[in-house]
Amino acid sequence: MLLYQKMAAEIRSAINDGVYQPGDKLPGIRSYAKQRHISVSTAIAAYHSLEDQGVIESISKSGFYVRPQLNNVIELPKMSARLSQPKAVGSQQMTLQLVNNASNPGIIGLGAAVPDKSFLPVKLMGRYLTQVHKQHLNTVITYDKPAGLMPLRQQIAKRMVAQGCHLVAEDIVITNGCQEAVYLALRSCTQPGDVVAVESPTYYGLLQIMESLSLKALEIPTDPVTGISIEALELALDQWPVKACVVVASFGNPLGACIPDEKKQQLAQLAKDKKLMLIEDDVYGELCHQQSRPTLLKSYDLDDNIIYCSSFSKTLSPGLRVGWVASHSKARQLEYLKYVLNFSSANPGQLAIAQILESGQYDRYLRQVRQQYANATQRLVNKLFQLFPVGTRITQPSGGFVVWLELPGKIDTVVLANNLLDHNISIAPGSMFTNGQKFGNCIRLSAACKWNENVELALVKIAEMIGRMSADKSSDPQPSIL
Repeated sequence: MLLYQKMAAEIRSAINDGVYQPGDKLPGIRSYAKQRHISVSTAIAAYHSLEDQGVIESISKSGFYVRPQLNNVIELPKMSARLSQPKAVGSQQMTLQLVNNASNPGIIGLGAAVPDKSFLPVKLMGRYLTQVHKQHLNTVITYDKPAGLMPLRQQIAKRMVAQGCHLVAEDIVITNGCQEAVYLALRSCTQPGDVVAVESPTYYGLLQIMESLSLKALEIPTDPVTGISIEALELALDQWPVKACVVVASFGNPLGACIPDEKKQQLAQLAKDKKLMLIEDDVYGELCHQQSRPTLLKSYDLDDNIIYCSSFSKTLSPGLRVGWVASHSKARQLEYLKYVLNFSSANPGQLAIAQILESGQYDRYLRQVRQQYANATQRLVNKLFQLFPVGTRITQPSGGFVVWLELPGKIDTVVLANNLLDHNISIAPGSMFTNGQKFGNCIRLSAACKWNENVELALVKIAEMIGRMSADKSSDPQPSIL
């Protein structure tokens, strides 16, 4: 065995033994060579050998990292098995508490889907925000049109056209994040009392929007890999007067599902045939774990039946609240609704993001951070598989950073969440993601945290508490709640 092969085998053994976890950075080439008393060329050959085997990967200007390794024995959560009936959305008391916990420095926030600053281009944003305040002060301190600044709308339009969408800048309205974009989209195509189809489970923020608009939610069974069931949606359309359907086609929250291209085409065709308005929430689409992002559902829209919503909150900055909603036929109505709601979005963030997009630095950042999210997500999945009870079902998303777990036995995750808050740990219980009596033994966790000893100890505490709660319950298997 050549020396570099011996060194590669040694590193691989350390990875297999858990010395290096998925996502961990390996020692630098020169540092490793000095540490092992070998030449730099031998160290390079060892690292490249491991890279060729798919064990590690290099990230430009950063170093070598342990690749996430999919564990085929991890079972996925079950797909919800039955179609529910439309139901007025009720209040969910834990939602505001969860949102507040996300910004509490004393809480280990594993519940809220807010990326830690270590995933964000903080210096890049700071540089451009400073620049626009110096160069465009008059624009910064005043209002602009309700639809938003044209430079940003033009940059967004270019990106969407490149992804196959038939849009121009005038079709785009800038919003305060994606949540406002979805709110405006729903207002533009529904009236109080209307039925709106949603994924099941679905993002709790969508349920809050629907509650504020007095809409009825119709939950559609959703697969943790391929997304919303088109067959179940078609059945629902035959039974109830559904006005709109909100879907996250790429890396849905909380399941992380990604609808295959063939199903996206079918969904777009179904919307056309049934005269159904689709609302595509694509806030996680850019955070694919590969280097090419999924096809937009909107790209299959030839009849303007799809309103597209997204934002830069998960990529560039949650705090700037820069999102957008896009539709050709409803652009003027969306602009008017934006004006009525809050006149316009703040200019500094719009200007800074427009310049970042134009410079090409956004795409360079995405290429780097996608691997970071892939590593973080797989690291969390592997740790959960290691710590949590046998029978726990865990999603393995190929994009985004949220993980959905279905716990074995009769675990009430609302009780679990409240108990964990006493230990300064925040999780999102599954009942927040439904308008019905479902997912009581499920939780959503975020992988976009700064991984450290406190996070690992928090996961150990969650596992211990689940174990104690399981021991307190009957050993009889829990009836299906899905």
